[in-house]
Amino acid sequence: MSATVDAAPSAHAAPPLPAPRGPVSSAVLAALRAGAVRAGAVRAGACPDIGPAISVADPYRDDIQLALYCLYELHYRGFAEVAEELEWEPALLAVRRELERSFLAALRRDVPPGTDVQAEIAELLTEPADVDGRGVSHHLMRDGTLCQLREYLALRSIYHLKEADPQAWVIPRLHGAAKAALVTVEHDEYGAGDPERMHAELFARMLRALDVDDTYGAHLDAAPAEALADVNFMSMCGLHRQLRGALIGQFVTVELTSSPGSDRLVRAMRRLGLGPDAIDFYAEHVEADAVHEQVVRRGVLAPLLAVEPELAADVVFGIRASVLLAEHLESRLLRRWSTGQTSLRRQLPG
Repeated sequence: MSATVDAAPSAHAAPPLPAPRGPVSSAVLAALRAGAVRAGAVRAGACPDIGPAISVADPYRDDIQLALYCLYELHYRGFAEVAEELEWEPALLAVRRELERSFLAALRRDVPPGTDVQAEIAELLTEPADVDGRGVSHHLMRDGTLCQLREYLALRSIYHLKEADPQAWVIPRLHGAAKAALVTVEHDEYGAGDPERMHAELFARMLRALDVDDTYGAHLDAAPAEALADVNFMSMCGLHRQLRGALIGQFVTVELTSSPGSDRLVRAMRRLGLGPDAIDFYAEHVEADAVHEQVVRRGVLAPLLAVEPELAADVVFGIRASVLLAEHLESRLLRRWSTGQTSLRRQLPG
């Protein structure tokens, strides 16, 4: 009898800690490396080194976003050098809360409020013609290079190698029809019971097909703040019950906009002569997310707002904040590529 062979152990290993990018991330990473939090060493508001540093740092930039990402990662796979009991270390949670307040305050400042969910959905569903579109997927479809595509996938690996995990946090915060429908979508994201069809596995296979490192966390040091902020917003909303409406807004944004963008990326890969292993991930999303769009709108959003109409403002905030953060990332990529520079903090091998 032959034993079932799972994936290589390295595929499941916790990643190493990244390099710091400023005083806040330096303090957080030092505490994580120490394996314990020395008395007040990173306690926000109690330490003259980190409290003021958080208050003056740009919440959208590298130092804050890396520190926040590393603290959230303790709730996912953690880090190889970090003791697992630090996941719920009160001093680290206090620092995380200060970082969240800074990030959330910036988003509240920059995202106009609203309560008309249907108007937001209508805007999300309004797609520019391919000849007029100026987003990353339009660029890659029309004239992006293989190098630019590889960079884009390396950046997106920060989320897609944990795809659907941030949204799973909201499941116990819902009930009734909305919960059942969201679980239906998540079931598909996790391969509908087939580990080989999990979207994270399809993404890893695509990375390998393009000779990009598919190891979980491999591109964290190369990822700029804009890529981290997108994932941090998901984690923050998923981990806070009071932000469950915003998480649903984020989820709606992804499911309603993914299918057309995925189709453009499939066409980009075909133009570049890539094969099925490279194309499979986005081809899956063209079909799956077209179905998920209807499930999310009618099965999740409608019953949620019927029971908790007061969450409409949070849903709109989640949609608009997701769009804003996506625009930040797209702006960086297109700006850097237009001048012949890498969009990453360091060049990809090969």
